[in-house]
Amino acid sequence: MVFKRMLRAFGVGGPSVDTVVANPNVRPGEVLTGEVRIAGGDHPVDIDQVKLSLVTRVEVESGDNEHNRNLEFARVVVAQRVSVAAGQNLVLPFQFPMPLETPVTVVHGQPLHGMTMGLRTELEVRGAVDPGDLDAVAVHPMQSQEHVLNAFGALGFRFQRADNESGRIHGVPQQLPFYQEIEFLPPGQFLSKISQLELTFVADPHRLYVVLEADRRGGLFRAGGDSFGHFAMSHDEVIRTDWAALLHQWMDQVSGRRSSGGYGSHGGHSGHHGGHHGGGIGAGGVVAGAAAGVFGGMMMGEALDEVGDFFEGD
Repeated sequence: MVFKRMLRAFGVGGPSVDTVVANPNVRPGEVLTGEVRIAGGDHPVDIDQVKLSLVTRVEVESGDNEHNRNLEFARVVVAQRVSVAAGQNLVLPFQFPMPLETPVTVVHGQPLHGMTMGLRTELEVRGAVDPGDLDAVAVHPMQSQEHVLNAFGALGFRFQRADNESGRIHGVPQQLPFYQEIEFLPPGQFLSKISQLELTFVADPHRLYVVLEADRRGGLFRAGGDSFGHFAMSHDEVIRTDWAALLHQWMDQVSGRRSSGGYGSHGGHSGHHGGHHGGGIGAGGVVAGAAAGVFGGMMMGEALDEVGDFFEGD
């Protein structure tokens, strides 16, 4: 699949630029490839830099207010000091490594409602930068992340929405200045005690950190509040773990259906995700079945015909 966007950086008679992504479907840790194609106009032009960047929407808290801003979180310089003659066709291949913490935007072929991701082309000419347009990038979960998400489908969780929030998570080696939250409605047996469950992944080359936040309902004799779970293991251990069983046990624990449990622990809220390391996570059977049902038919993202529509006002 090929995406093309025309950039008009040099006015009438100047060169035109197409950004061509060989395959916009990618996973965190993989490499996005393609070409920046420059077609010379009717006069020569010197370009200082050709740059590509990943841009997504992030929710930022400021005092008692919240607002969304478009944040660049990774950048690659494709070429520097490029001279384009009149009528010349120039092809600049690129490789763009996707950060391991790149937010997921598609699960089992379904766009996640609330998520946007674009590859922006920038041309720097005489110190001025033309941000150009954005090409849609579909970020699918890595295998270990998908294994966890499948467990949510197996247990009957229903996807609600996803977003990125500015800040850092306590107790994990987070590199980006924001984290993704994937929000679920719990299955029926937990709805009276838990109104929502939020899932966050933080990955590095060796481990996957799974952070859970359960919003507990208050009652006449019971206070509400948030409970947190923090699980950390290698990517191979994640795939070998029975996440449906682990998640069900943790939900029993935080909802009060079970008085004790060995999975995860609760922590206070410290501005962003809190919690402590879970302990004693054993390997179990692989969760059978796909999570397509939990994401299919729910509130999905809009068709990304024009990614720039999501980044207006940037």
